[in-house]
Amino acid sequence: MGSRRKIRLGDLLVEQGQITAAQLDEALSAQKTSGAKLGTILVEHGYVSEDQLLDLLSSQLGIPLIDLVHYRFEAETVRLIPEIHARRFRAIALKKQPDSLLVGFADPTNIFAFDELSRIVGQPIEMAVVREQDLMAAIDTLYRHAEKISGFAEELDKELSESDFDVDRLTAADVTDAPVVKLLQSLFQDAVQIKASDIHIEPDEGVLRIRQRVDGVLQEQVLNEKRIGAALVQRLKLMASLDISEKRLPQDGRFSLRVLDRAIDVRMSTMPVAYGEAVVLRLLDQTEGVRELAQLGMPKHLMNRFRGVVRRPHGMVIVTGPTGSGKTTTLYAALRERNVPETKIITVEDPVEYRLPRINQVQVHADIGLTFARVLRSTLRHDPDVILVGEMRDEETVEIGLRAAMTGHLVLSTLHTNDAISSVGRLLDMGAPGFLLASSLHAVLAQRLVRRVCRSCAQAHAPTVQEAAWLSLSIGADALDHEYHHGVGCRHCNNTGYHGRIGVYELLEIDGPLADALAREDTAAFEAAARQAKGFMPLDRVAYAYARHHITTLEEVVRISADIATLSEPEDDTLEAIEPAEA
Repeated sequence: MGSRRKIRLGDLLVEQGQITAAQLDEALSAQKTSGAKLGTILVEHGYVSEDQLLDLLSSQLGIPLIDLVHYRFEAETVRLIPEIHARRFRAIALKKQPDSLLVGFADPTNIFAFDELSRIVGQPIEMAVVREQDLMAAIDTLYRHAEKISGFAEELDKELSESDFDVDRLTAADVTDAPVVKLLQSLFQDAVQIKASDIHIEPDEGVLRIRQRVDGVLQEQVLNEKRIGAALVQRLKLMASLDISEKRLPQDGRFSLRVLDRAIDVRMSTMPVAYGEAVVLRLLDQTEGVRELAQLGMPKHLMNRFRGVVRRPHGMVIVTGPTGSGKTTTLYAALRERNVPETKIITVEDPVEYRLPRINQVQVHADIGLTFARVLRSTLRHDPDVILVGEMRDEETVEIGLRAAMTGHLVLSTLHTNDAISSVGRLLDMGAPGFLLASSLHAVLAQRLVRRVCRSCAQAHAPTVQEAAWLSLSIGADALDHEYHHGVGCRHCNNTGYHGRIGVYELLEIDGPLADALAREDTAAFEAAARQAKGFMPLDRVAYAYARHHITTLEEVVRISADIATLSEPEDDTLEAIEPAEA
C-alpha cells in the first residue's frame, strides 16, 4: 500500500547535519505553544529551507518529489478525493496507476491522513511529496464549483418537476436554501474564484449553457436541465428589481453582493431569444477600487506623456477601442490623477460603473430624456474643471464637448474605433467641425487588451505558418529569427497558457501639422502626418514589441492586428524601448 514508514523528521534533520540539536529543541518548544507542524516551524525560523525539507522526505521515504506548478492534472482524477478531505489532509490525487492511486502529500509523514484517504478512495495509495503552497493553490484552482453547479441544477430540476414550478415559492426572498439560490451562489463563487469578468446564461435547444469570460475568452459549461433557466432568470430579475412578468422585451438592471469576502457590483442585461431569456452578468469587483495609471501596464515613457495630457487645464482627450478593451479603466485612472479637493469633476455615464469619492457622477436615462447631450449642457453650469463623458454617441454631444474643451474645461471621453488615426475621421463623420477639432482635441489614446503568457509554463515557440506570414509581411523577414514564447498550459492558467491581461496602447498627440490637417478636414493629410508624428507607434507594433519581450504571444499579436492597418516598419531600437511596466 505504498510508503507509510513513520520517521522522526527532527532527528533525521539533525542526523543529516541540516539543523543543530539546539535548533530542534527550540522548534519543539515552539511547536508545543503553537501546535503547528514541526517542518513548518523549522522553515519559518529559517533553520532549513522548504526544498531541503522536501528533498530529505523524498529520499528517506523513497517517494518522488513532484513539482505541481507544471503538472498536468486530470479533473476526473483530482476529484477522486473530495475537496473537504483534500484540504483537511493537504493532499491531492495526481495519477491513476494500474494497481493504485498516486497522491501528493504536503506532509507524507502523516500516517493518519494516509490511512484515511486509502479508506475514502477505496484503493491502494502511492505517496508523493509536494510543496504545500503549490498544493493549496492547485486545490483552489482545480476544485472549482462546476460539480456543485451541476448538482444544484439537478436538484433544482427535480424540485421543479415535483412542485410543478411554483414561481412564488421558488423566488421568495426568504427561501435562502432553495436550490436556485445555492446554484447562483456557486455560480458567483466560481466566477469570482477564476476572476471572470462576465457570466452568460443562455438557454438552447434541450440544454442550458453557462459561459464565463476569463481574460477575454469564454469558458463553457453545459447543463442538461434546461428548465432551470427560467428559475435562474426569475431570481436574478428579483435581485436586480426588474419586472419578472416581462419576458418579451430586453431589460437592464444592477445589484450588489458579497462573494468570497469581495464586494461585487453586478450589471445585468436580459434578452429574449428563441428558447427563453438569455442573461449576461457583468461582474465589477469594487474591492480593488480604481487603478492608478501606473498600474495599467503602460510603457513608462507613454504613461508620462499621457499623464501630461490629462493634467492640462483644458482640451479634449479621447480614449478609443472596441468594447471590452479597458477604456473605462483607463479613464477612471486618469480621473484619479485629477481627483483632488481643488478640482471639480463631473462624469456623465451610462452606466456608472465605479463609485468615486468627491466626484459628481450622473447616470444617463435616455428613456426620460436625460441624454448625454442634455446632461453635458447642464454640467457646464456647475462650474467643473474636468468632465468625463462616457461616450461620444452623436453630433450634439461631440460639439458640446468640443466647445467645453475650448472654453477652459478638460473633457475626457471614449469612441469605438480601431485605432487613434481613424478616430478623427469618425468625429468628422459625426459632424464635428474641423476647426473645433483642431483647436480642442489634444490627444487620442487607442488601446487593446492582450493576454499575458503564463510565466509558470512559458516555453520557446516557433511561429506558425500564419504567424510567420504576418511577421514577414508586417515586420520583416528578420523577425523570424527572434525567439518567441507561448504557454503550454498548467494549473496556474487552467491549462490555457495565459494568465491575466495587459494593455497595448498607442498615443497620438495633436501637434501643428495634425491640427492644420484637421482644420482643413483633410483626412489623408492627417493620416500622413500622424504616421510621421514624433513618438507615435501603432498598436500592432507595440503588441509585437510585447511578444519580443515574452510578455504575450504572436497569436495574440496577430489577433489584435487583424483589424488594424499595418504601417511602415519602425526602427528596431524603437521596438526594444517598449517595455511595459509590470501591472
